[in-house]
Amino acid sequence: MTTIQVHDKKFKPYIGAAEIQERIKAVAEQINVDYAGKRPIFIAILNGSFMFASDLFKYVSIEAEICFIKLASYKGTKSTGNVITSIGLDEPLQDRHVVIIEDIVDTGNTMGKFLPQLLVQQPASLKIASLLQKPDALEHPIEIHYLGFSVPNKFLLGFGLDYDGLGRNLAEIYQLVED
Repeated sequence: MTTIQVHDKKFKPYIGAAEIQERIKAVAEQINVDYAGKRPIFIAILNGSFMFASDLFKYVSIEAEICFIKLASYKGTKSTGNVITSIGLDEPLQDRHVVIIEDIVDTGNTMGKFLPQLLVQQPASLKIASLLQKPDALEHPIEIHYLGFSVPNKFLLGFGLDYDGLGRNLAEIYQLVED
């Protein structure tokens, strides 16, 4: 992996594709154990989680369902603080075991606004699987039950994470090079 440019910013390699896949397998193995016989429903948060959700679901060997919802709070490299819901959830969740799939939890603002909406539906359980978490950026106490990587409070790109729409397709994760 070498330094790349996306729009007006440079990014350096941070987490390689093989390491990402290794962690995703480990997360899936734990989910397989925890949800054996429970038939969970996974809710993948678009757009960012699509690559993580796809790869995670490939390693989930238990009976499970998956659906998608679109929530957004980013513009450029900064969180706007506003959570926008574009595609709604139309699966009933009452008495279901729910696993939310996120690409990254940084401020926790998105999950802080979304979780109460889900809890109203009275799921049997509600847990979060996130590829990445930025503990230093956390403003809301959000518990990640299945975590790929804890990362510094830097802007990241790749494996579903974008910079103004570009970079999601990269198999690796890159970190913004500070000027």
